[in-house]
Amino acid sequence: MQKTFSESGYDWASGRGALWRDKLDGMEALLAPIDTPFVEALAFDAPCRIGEIACGGGGTTRAIAAAAPAGSEITGFDISPDLVAAATARAGDVARFVEADVSRYRPESPFERLASRFGVMFFEDPAAAFANLRHWLAPGGQLAFAVWGPAAEVGFMAQLRGTIASVMDVAASDPDAPGPCRYGDPAKLIALLEGAGFRDAASRSVQCALPVPGDTPAAAAAFLLASSSMAAPLADAPAEVRERAHARLTEVCARHLEDGQVRMPARVEIITARG
Repeated sequence: MQKTFSESGYDWASGRGALWRDKLDGMEALLAPIDTPFVEALAFDAPCRIGEIACGGGGTTRAIAAAAPAGSEITGFDISPDLVAAATARAGDVARFVEADVSRYRPESPFERLASRFGVMFFEDPAAAFANLRHWLAPGGQLAFAVWGPAAEVGFMAQLRGTIASVMDVAASDPDAPGPCRYGDPAKLIALLEGAGFRDAASRSVQCALPVPGDTPAAAAAFLLASSSMAAPLADAPAEVRERAHARLTEVCARHLEDGQVRMPARVEIITARG
């Protein structure tokens, strides 16, 4: 009997965080084009204290540090001990890193800037989490959150899901459950921020082409399959199913090959608000 794959559950504190760490160089390369519009949205104008939510392996931390005015202080937070250790090793010269569940944790003093690239979509209780984060931001401070647009407009995710669905059963996803495209409609996130007491919440769509790691379409397909939330159930599937998935995704990647690099289109929403 064929198993049905469900995308529910993103255990960043353990399994998912460790998987991201193990693919860190590739994941940071894939997401690097988003750093420029994301960091610009922080609107730096003077030295400040910056809190980075879900800092991952510290790649975005380095981009923030490069743009922040001299004298700024950065603290990165992540729920995954594996990623905090990786961030400390890779970017500990520009920031301090803390293992914490930001939906409950309170820093000693508020920040003038709050930043998060793809880290605020996974809260079990988003209303409570954003209400807590409101205490993190100083009056008049600025936040910038990057979230994925609609799943159909995030190329590598849509192609992955379509490929997996072509070789095994895939359960329907819950658009309101924790997941990467939870705020594909940015109005949902804006409403949550306003409900938590943030001011002037707004969104801006950014279209970009993301470079998928791998020097061939087959290598790019292998990276996407191994690094996604679909890796575990696919690994448990029969070899012929895995081979079909890889072959089909290789064909997709070949169609997105440009000058030797597989590039997938993506829509990202940059959300800003003030304290």
